[in-house]
Amino acid sequence: MKHSVDTSWKGNMLFDATVSGHHVMMDALPAGGGEDQGARPKLLMLAALAGCSGMDVVSILKKMRVEFTGLDIRVEADVTEEHPKHYNKMHVIYEFTGNDLNPDQLKKAVELSQERYCGVSFVYKKAMEVTYEIQIKQ
Repeated sequence: MKHSVDTSWKGNMLFDATVSGHHVMMDALPAGGGEDQGARPKLLMLAALAGCSGMDVVSILKKMRVEFTGLDIRVEADVTEEHPKHYNKMHVIYEFTGNDLNPDQLKKAVELSQERYCGVSFVYKKAMEVTYEIQIKQ
C-alpha cells in the first residue's frame, strides 16, 4: 500500500496540498517571504501526531464504553537552533473532560495508541523522544 499527496505551488511561498480530497494550505510568515495564508509545514507534523493518536484514543475509549465529554490534545515540540532546524523532542498532553473518569482506563487508551497503534508516533519515535501526559478536567 502507498499513500501520496499532491502539492501545488500557488505563488510566493504558498503551497496547496490535496490530502484525502481536502485542501491544506501551507505558507510562510511575512518575515520568511510568505503572506501567512496557511499553516507552517513543520507545525503540521504536530497536528498529524495529535490527530493520529486522538483518533486511536477515541476509538479505544468507545470500545471500552468510557463516556467522556471532551478531549483536547496539545503537542509541544523542541526545535533545534542549528540548520536544518528540526524537532528533537515532542510532548503530547491529553486533556480529558468528563464526570467520574477512570484514570486507569484513560491511561490504557493513551498507552495503546502511543505504543501500538499510532503510526505517526511510531515514526517520530525513531527520530526523537516522544513523551506524553494525561490531564483530567471534571
